[in-house]
Amino acid sequence: MKQKTVKENSKITFRDLWTVFWRWWLVCEMSNSYERMQSISYCFSLIPVLKKLYPNREDFIEAMQRHLIFFNSEGICANVILGMSVAMEEEKAENPESVSSESIIALKSALMGPVAGIGDTVTWGTVKPLVFTIALTASANGSVLGWLLMFLFVPITVAYGWFLMIMGYRLGKDALSNLMESGWINRIISGASILGLFMVGTLAASYVDLQLTGTYMSAGVETTYQSVLDGIIPGMIPLSVILGIYYYTKRRGQRFGMMILTILASCLLLAVLGLVG
Repeated sequence: MKQKTVKENSKITFRDLWTVFWRWWLVCEMSNSYERMQSISYCFSLIPVLKKLYPNREDFIEAMQRHLIFFNSEGICANVILGMSVAMEEEKAENPESVSSESIIALKSALMGPVAGIGDTVTWGTVKPLVFTIALTASANGSVLGWLLMFLFVPITVAYGWFLMIMGYRLGKDALSNLMESGWINRIISGASILGLFMVGTLAASYVDLQLTGTYMSAGVETTYQSVLDGIIPGMIPLSVILGIYYYTKRRGQRFGMMILTILASCLLLAVLGLVG
């Protein structure tokens, strides 16, 4: 049974790209080293396609060597680069003079940084926190579906990772430039950043529980300091804590161990003094 090709007059089928996609999905972070980072995983993912395109052993070896050059990007969004690499390798196999080895290597080197920035923002800065927040909220409310909702992260990332693979292959070396010119990349990053800030505010208000315990008499009525703060800005103390943590990480870097110890010590001290509860 003849398999459906991704483009007309193409050797590459959907099954070929599916194989590349799942190889990369499973091993993209397994070969990390300071010398090559993800390049061995990248090469391993492309081997089935390279074998198909280059039946000559010498050409096949040369193609593999092209993809053993240093490579480091975000695993999900890097699928667009893999798709573009397949398209360029196919073009080179059909007409070796039209595409040079240097241009294939240069494309990967030029795109791995920008794609990593997009992937870190969208995948790990937006999609994962959003899915996990929904799952944690459901679990905290006693829903048995909470732990299942957490695994929605997998099919979501598989879906848009596969979409990026197909898009990269179909558009070839012009894929990312077309997206940049259309303005989609900037809109995606802006939207993800806004959603991320919105989520931080929601989580701070919902899960950072810190209240003043002191009271005072006003016109014969006992009033809590916390109610006064809530009348000004509800959740002022949790917001102050979040902003303080943000300021700490900006000044001191991501020293999470020290940050956690500082928060624990501060909370214990304030609780012992009877200032918070």
